[in-house]
Amino acid sequence: MSISQRFKEIREGFEPAFWVANISEIFERLAYYGAFSSLANYLHESLNIPIEQTGSLAGLFGGMVWFLAILGGAVADRLGFRRALSSAYLILACAYFLLGSLGTAWMAPVRSAVPLMGLLAFVLILPALGISMVKPSVVGTTARASRDNVRSIGYSIYYTLVNIGGAAGPYIASWAHRHLGVENVFRVSALSVLLMFFAILLFFKEPRRSGEVQTVSLVETGRNLFTVMTNPRFMIFLLIFSGYWIVYWQLYIVLPIYIHGYIDSQADVELLLVTGPVTVICLQFLVTYLTQKIPAFQAITLGTLISALGWLVVAWHPSVWAVVLTIFVIALGEVVLSPRYYEYVSRLAPPGQQGTYMGFAFMPIGIGSLVGGWLGGRLMHHFGEVVQRPSHVWWAISGIGIGTALLMWLYHFMVKTDMDVAKA
Repeated sequence: MSISQRFKEIREGFEPAFWVANISEIFERLAYYGAFSSLANYLHESLNIPIEQTGSLAGLFGGMVWFLAILGGAVADRLGFRRALSSAYLILACAYFLLGSLGTAWMAPVRSAVPLMGLLAFVLILPALGISMVKPSVVGTTARASRDNVRSIGYSIYYTLVNIGGAAGPYIASWAHRHLGVENVFRVSALSVLLMFFAILLFFKEPRRSGEVQTVSLVETGRNLFTVMTNPRFMIFLLIFSGYWIVYWQLYIVLPIYIHGYIDSQADVELLLVTGPVTVICLQFLVTYLTQKIPAFQAITLGTLISALGWLVVAWHPSVWAVVLTIFVIALGEVVLSPRYYEYVSRLAPPGQQGTYMGFAFMPIGIGSLVGGWLGGRLMHHFGEVVQRPSHVWWAISGIGIGTALLMWLYHFMVKTDMDVAKA
């Protein structure tokens, strides 16, 4: 097939709903990572939340998305993608606006009437309600609005646009923080998703439903949960792999506080965090090609180890350039393991249960954020404020990652029959 024929196939292979949904995902990721890149320092410096509680709250913001996504898919199927997306973007716009307004005078009566931690927890969970419907809706639209011959390309486009949004978010947040103030980072995020609310209403047409598509009820979702939880080998693997995400999420939970508190109080944290998604965009295809002959589980273990060792750079030399190198190495580990992780889970799933298993493949991300927020905040408080040795926090985080890699190797040694599927 010639290049011109291939482009024609791509041009004709996607319904307009595909492009509307996937372009909206750029703005959703822009809003999410823009807000996340500023969140820890906003809570700690602007709202005067102690480091320990800041870590837990940041972990809550990053973690709840992945648990609610399990139910979000069922809700999106029942509502239809157009209503689910428009509702989700409206919820997100309100949530980000409230988050940026917590310190304003007009919120003072609410702050005085409601315990601050309860108010913060509520506002930080709100975005998860929206995002939990966006992701299954966009992925579902990609499936329904793509012809079979270009569907794999459709998912590649989706993944690329997600990373573009992930890179643009911290960059836009950096500009907003410098020129408008940190509170307006969240209002820019709110504006971004509010525009997508109107875009969905105006341009999105519900994609076709094939006869094979079935709406999954909440009861059936509960049964699927029970099915997964009765597979001890899979559940143990998910729990072990959560250690990788405990290590990874410190990029957004503790690292921003460490940079401002112990390296440079004027450092542009949001701009530094752009390093990660840019690395993924530039190296994903190359690294995937170079590691394609490595069995999937071994690639997952290798990526976990690389990311764990990345934290030693900033531990040895606390400086801005060391932070950049640390983020680069962690992102390198991410590009090694991410595609192989989903490949491994899809092969591990019993026949007819691939969808269920892939849905629960996101659980380690949520567990890692919740536990990582709680743990990271306490480690930063202990090493930074109590014993006055802040760089030791990265030795502890690196140790958790190395321990995770060792546990994965041990799991591989003990459960060889399951590991063999990764080589199939």
